[in-house]
Amino acid sequence: MLMKRPLKIFLKIVLGLFILFNIIVINHAYKFTHFYENGEVVSIPQSEKTKSQIYSEILFGIKAQKRPNTEMDSISSIIKTTTPDGIELESVTIKAKDAKGTILMIHGHGSNKSALFPQAMAFVQMGYNVCLTDLRAHGSSGGNTSTIGFNEAIDVTTMYNLLKSEGEKNVILYGISLGAASITRSIAIDSIRPTKVILEMPFASLTEAVEGRVAMMKLPKQPISTLLTFWGGTIHGFWAFGMEPKEYAKQIKCPVLLQWGAQDPRVTRKEIDDIFANISTKKQLVVYENSGHQNLFLTERDKWLSNVKAFLEQ
Repeated sequence: MLMKRPLKIFLKIVLGLFILFNIIVINHAYKFTHFYENGEVVSIPQSEKTKSQIYSEILFGIKAQKRPNTEMDSISSIIKTTTPDGIELESVTIKAKDAKGTILMIHGHGSNKSALFPQAMAFVQMGYNVCLTDLRAHGSSGGNTSTIGFNEAIDVTTMYNLLKSEGEKNVILYGISLGAASITRSIAIDSIRPTKVILEMPFASLTEAVEGRVAMMKLPKQPISTLLTFWGGTIHGFWAFGMEPKEYAKQIKCPVLLQWGAQDPRVTRKEIDDIFANISTKKQLVVYENSGHQNLFLTERDKWLSNVKAFLEQ
């Protein structure tokens, strides 16, 4: 009997720590996939935060708000449309003279459509109309929940179908990171058929995307990555382990330009190689040696322009 009591105490302590650890992970998963409306979050510089505020962020995650779009010139129209699951999306179009087609542009996690304005103007100069869309929970679009590509694929499909319904025959998809992953799922799940696709820095699977984020935080990948992936999906009602752009890539039926920065701390070369290997159509991989997980157009502009222009002219 004397031996059983210490064992029970030990098991209770282990169970308590396990529950506490999962509560911490759940909070981080929620904060990573939730964006507050502009003004809801009080932004405090890191240098001005108290120790209690810093510890609170470590334990329960950091609140993030939607990043407002900056002003863009040359906008031809603002489009408001609603997805089949009831999310209002805001997009803007910029028209080119004697356009060769339309490029639907999709931003990354935590960003917005205005962040792609430099590339948009480059596309316009190449002779293409552009349509820049804020994904759900980003920029000026509705919703506050991001599913890291799972439901965002609905946004891509919605805008693609809208462009096709307006008579555009040549729709090209361009996406960065989350945007690129959302595009692959949209093609695989909804069988949309763009003319060409440009993917920049897509993660190979949601599990690997989480691992990349955890590694940047200098925390042990396991079991944190697996638990974050599980709870992130569970909170929002989907099986997160099944979110795999590397598998969706098998369904792409058009030419693909895949681009990646060699200094990327989030998406590994193996992930890019796995995606590239699964693309069975005409494809090209371009590695930007001096770039990380960032806007490749801004970091290596001439190389980006040369490769993208050549790809579009093929």
